[in-house]
Amino acid sequence: MNKSSIAFGYRSRTVRNRLFSGRASVRLLTVSAVLFLVAVGLAAVALTHGDYPLTLQQVFATLFGGERGFEWTIVAGWRLPIAIAAVVFGALLGIGGAIFQSLTRNPLGAPDVIGFDAGAYTAVVVTILVIDTRSYWYMASAALIGGMGTAFVVYVLSYRRGIQGFRMIIVGIGVAAMLASVNTYLVSRAELDDALSVGYWGAGSIARVTWAPMIPALVIAAAIVVSAVLLAPAMRRLELGDDAAVTLGTRPGAARLGLIVTGVATVAVVTAAAGPISFIALAAPQVARRLTRSPGVSLLASAAMGAALLSGAHLLSLLIAQAYRPVPVGLITVCLGGGYLIWLLIRETQQRYGLAR
Repeated sequence: MNKSSIAFGYRSRTVRNRLFSGRASVRLLTVSAVLFLVAVGLAAVALTHGDYPLTLQQVFATLFGGERGFEWTIVAGWRLPIAIAAVVFGALLGIGGAIFQSLTRNPLGAPDVIGFDAGAYTAVVVTILVIDTRSYWYMASAALIGGMGTAFVVYVLSYRRGIQGFRMIIVGIGVAAMLASVNTYLVSRAELDDALSVGYWGAGSIARVTWAPMIPALVIAAAIVVSAVLLAPAMRRLELGDDAAVTLGTRPGAARLGLIVTGVATVAVVTAAAGPISFIALAAPQVARRLTRSPGVSLLASAAMGAALLSGAHLLSLLIAQAYRPVPVGLITVCLGGGYLIWLLIRETQQRYGLAR
C-alpha cells in the first residue's frame, strides 16, 4: 500500500472492521445530524440580515403566518432562495469532494483542485460570452459538459498503466491553469458590462440566486443525492482495491464512471447557478472525517459539513456587507480554505517523508 493511502487513512482491514460498526454509525449519524442543524440554523439567522433587518420571530411569523406583504417579499422572495442555496450547494460540494477524495485516495483530490470546476466554469463563460445566453438549463448543460470533458482530459493525461491519485491531482492543476488563461482571454475580449458581470459571477456568489434557477437546481440536486446514495456501497468497496471490489460483486469500471459523473454533476449544478465556489469540496470531507472519526470519507457527513461551511460563509459575507461592502461568498471560502490547504500540504509532506509525529 502506498504512502498516500496510509496518509489518507485507508487501511483495508480497518475499513472492513468498521464499515458496519454500530458505534461508528451512531457517531456518524449524530455528527451529521448536528451539522445539518447547524447549517439550517445559520441559514435561518442569515434570513434576518440585509438592508432591511428582521428578527427571527419576524422571519418565522412571515413564513408561517399566512400574510403576504412587504416582509414576505423580502424573506420568501429574495432571501429564502439564497439561504436554501447555501445549504444545498454546500451539501453538493461536500458530496463531490468526498467522491473524488475517495477515488484518488488523497485529501487533495477535490474537484476544485483537480480542475473539474475550472472546466465547468470555462464552459459557462463560453455560454455567456460567446453563445450569449444565461438560461439555467443551457448553463447547467454546458457546465456538465465542460466538467466531464475536463475529467476525460485529466484521466487520459494521467493514465500510466492505471490511475494514481497524486498524478491525477498534478495533471488536474496544470489543466486548471490552462483553462484559467482561456477564461482570462475571453473576459478580456468581452464588452465591459459582460466582463464585469462574468467577473463578479466568477468570484462565486450566491447573493443573486433567485427561485428561477433554484427550482431546477433542487430537482437536479435530488437526482444527484439519489445517485450518490446508490453508488455509496460501490465507493466503499473501491477503497479496498479493485480486486476486493470485484470479489464483493462490484464492477470497478462502471462504478468509477458513475461516481465521476455524479461528482462532476455536483460541481456543474453549483457553477451554473452561483459560479465556482472553491475549497468547500476540499475541506468538508476531511473535517467531517475527523469529527466522525471514520476510517474514510463519508458522503453523509461530508454533505452535512459542506452545508454548514457554506451557510457559515454566507452569514459571514452578510455581516461583512453590513460593516463594509458586499463580498462574494466564494472569496470568503477561498480566504479560509487557503489556510486549510497550506496546513494540509504541510501535513501531507510530513507524512509522505515520515516527518509527522
